[in-house]
Amino acid sequence: MSQPSVCRLRCAAQNYAWGKLGTDSKVAQYIKGFDDFTIEPNKPYAELWMGTHPSGPSSLIAQPTTFLKDVIKSNPELITPELAKIFDGDLPFLFKVLSVGKALSIQAHPDKKLGKELFEKYPNIYKDPNHKPEMAVAITEFEALCGFRPLEEIIDFLSEYPEFRDIVGNNVTSSFIKTVRGRECSKNVEEIESNKVALRQLFTSLMTADPNNVLTCVKTLISRIQHHDNPKGSTQELLVRLNEQFPGDVGIFCVLMLNYIKLAPGQAMFLGANEPHAYLFGDCVECMATSDNVVRAGLTPKFKDVPILVNMLTYRYGSAKSQALTPIPYYNSPTSLLYDPPIEEFSVILTNLDTQCRSEVFKGIAGPSIFIITEGKGFLRIENKSEILEPGSVFFVGANVSITLELAADCDKLIS
Repeated sequence: MSQPSVCRLRCAAQNYAWGKLGTDSKVAQYIKGFDDFTIEPNKPYAELWMGTHPSGPSSLIAQPTTFLKDVIKSNPELITPELAKIFDGDLPFLFKVLSVGKALSIQAHPDKKLGKELFEKYPNIYKDPNHKPEMAVAITEFEALCGFRPLEEIIDFLSEYPEFRDIVGNNVTSSFIKTVRGRECSKNVEEIESNKVALRQLFTSLMTADPNNVLTCVKTLISRIQHHDNPKGSTQELLVRLNEQFPGDVGIFCVLMLNYIKLAPGQAMFLGANEPHAYLFGDCVECMATSDNVVRAGLTPKFKDVPILVNMLTYRYGSAKSQALTPIPYYNSPTSLLYDPPIEEFSVILTNLDTQCRSEVFKGIAGPSIFIITEGKGFLRIENKSEILEPGSVFFVGANVSITLELAADCDKLIS
């Protein structure tokens, strides 16, 4: 049976322990409009899943027992027959809102080859065979660790923090410094690969260190720095904060190897396959290939797969700025920005309507879309129909379907 090409969705919330509590969580704020939902003040609301992944599938508001995946399977024209064939009648992406109250693990996501291998070998741990490149766009100020720092910064930290040297060992420290010093900006392929080998050896020595030694070094470090006046976001403040959340965890020392990134609302970063990262605090929208594969190695009570993580990483290194994804105007729009990462499964558009520009027409995208209202009030116009929009309104829009977003008369902002 044919389904409408635009439909409002009821989406699944995930209550992971790292989520923000109660109404502090954007996830909770966005799902409070569901008629059978009550926010519990001491419960973490971590993720809102918008899509077809079996761990949190979306259903139709108008038909609560009908899931979006079934609608797409029965109506492949909603995602185009070409995409239906490529992605087996499923959405090529999973869209989320994340509300991060505390760090959610040092992790990386596998590429397609590794994702398939992990799923075949350990299906009870890795739930699907897909890769999981992902992008985060900040809703509030958002903190993360992402990608390896410039090598000279790591050398400086090995000098500044003797506990770091004690964990990885003097031999590994000396070898790393001797190999990479002065070659940060080298264009020589052999030198770059040599740098990566040294970085891999250093990171592996850290992540595989004896837990008792790690615990001793963490205690020594924290007792030395915790009484300092450490500004929020400084290296020492991050070390103390992560130890409060995960006492004695080896992942605390990843602050000294990974870039610290702070995004303002609307800023974004792209996380390719096999790149280390950890979200620390804040709210964001996140889009990824349809997968839930995560390889963890620290800052988590969940299963850690350190051997796989240290072997899978690319060991690219560079500045925090190199992790940012810069948007461009969407078809020269004054209100919409396009975030277009270097993968085929998804792009993200951020639309910000205000009193200077109260509406925008989207003439149809050559693929399926999901959008969420994150702030303000307005209307969705489709031909001669309209839907009220408010924070937490989530809609699926079929391929090549034209829609109009419009700001409400009594509101000065609508963000989608």
